[in-house]
Amino acid sequence: MSDFTSNFWSWFIVVPVVAGIIAMFVLNRWMTEPRRKETEKPKSMGHVWDEDLQELNNPLPRWWLNMFYITLVFGIGYLALYPGLGTFGGILGWTEKGQYEKEIAAADKQFNPLYEKYLKEDLKLLAANPEALKTGERLFVNYCTVCHGSDAGGGPGFPSLRDDDWLYGGDPQIIKASIMNGRTGAMPAWGAVLGPDGVANAAEYVLSLSGRSVNDTAAAAGKEKFQQLCVACHGADGKGNPAMGAPNLTDNVWLYGGSKKTIMETIDKGRSGRMPAHAEFLGEAKVHVLAAYVYSLSHPVEGDRGEKR
Repeated sequence: MSDFTSNFWSWFIVVPVVAGIIAMFVLNRWMTEPRRKETEKPKSMGHVWDEDLQELNNPLPRWWLNMFYITLVFGIGYLALYPGLGTFGGILGWTEKGQYEKEIAAADKQFNPLYEKYLKEDLKLLAANPEALKTGERLFVNYCTVCHGSDAGGGPGFPSLRDDDWLYGGDPQIIKASIMNGRTGAMPAWGAVLGPDGVANAAEYVLSLSGRSVNDTAAAAGKEKFQQLCVACHGADGKGNPAMGAPNLTDNVWLYGGSKKTIMETIDKGRSGRMPAHAEFLGEAKVHVLAAYVYSLSHPVEGDRGEKR
């Protein structure tokens, strides 16, 4: 509510809420007939069934009536203590953000010593620690599965973390840096430069780099364009450049798909991807454990019970 640029919306909430509470008090009082004397007969509401069955205006039991008033008083108290009336934050000053930060602080106080202990260990050794990997797996499930999948197998635009093909390199320290600082990758669009035929030829050449069956004439024409436009990132041999996050084109691992149609779309329109930085809200100690877990996915070791991770 505090983000609204006009006070109108705050009053738009305050007025109906306050008016509604007052109206409920009035209605509750109006609909309650004063208690009559024992000698008085209840008034008929004018509804009669089966000749003599009438609806009478008997007052509500006192306990039932009081329950209505109690709920209204509770509502007033709640709105006084907590947010609910427009921009008024409540006497207690409670906020969702404050509650979240309080819970996070309590969790950090309890678990940070464990993470700090792991932070002192070498990542490759930590990747062989079954207990650390269980902790890292829980972090992965909470923060990484939305993009990389619950099995870390990735998807179109999101790399698999289970193979040994890495855009920026698979060293555990580099993996940690990727998680800490994030990554931003961009493949420029070459459609306007190459034209439809040029895009198709370049795609034929890219396919040939991974040993696929292609049209040799088209691939030869595409190679010329590749040498002009693509070697700066992918290298003259097409094996990529980890320093720039440029993928290796000589294997059969594709970030967006390896069909000719998809490769042509990539060359024509370009691609952009972003890996968000996790350092600020996870902290280095948690990222350290998470990096060890990610590293372990492509470097399985024998666990304490002889299981492959």
